[in-house]
Amino acid sequence: MSDLQIRPITAEDRSEWDRMFTAYLTFYETSRPKEVFDSSFARLLSGAENEFKGLIALKDGQAIGFTHYLFHRHMWSVENTCYLQDLYVDPALRGTGAGRALIEAVHHEAREAGASGVYWMTQDFNTTARQLYDRVGQLTPFIRYVKPIT
Repeated sequence: MSDLQIRPITAEDRSEWDRMFTAYLTFYETSRPKEVFDSSFARLLSGAENEFKGLIALKDGQAIGFTHYLFHRHMWSVENTCYLQDLYVDPALRGTGAGRALIEAVHHEAREAGASGVYWMTQDFNTTARQLYDRVGQLTPFIRYVKPIT
């Protein structure tokens, strides 16, 4: 996808990010209140060392996807590791290389930061994304558990 541009998310991207983040959450059959959108977007722009970062994909100047990632400590290595938390590409443009380009851009940022690697999770029913993930990453045997604070 030669006309694809990937760059850090800026304040000017807010309306398009809202649109895409809403679609991303809808895919996972959830939603979040406006305060979460506001907080999350502020985190992406903070520039703080241990805060989330975000990249946006543009095709012909139009926002078509994003990714959010975070560097954090890992007890099994000296270096930080990189967690790719969210990856979204507009449904009409899936399979065009945009998702791969976003993953590779995060991988590049992780390499530049001296991280030991990049990891991410997805739900088992996300077959379209898993086809890409199987080509660019290595499936691990880990199973994720959660225990909400109530």
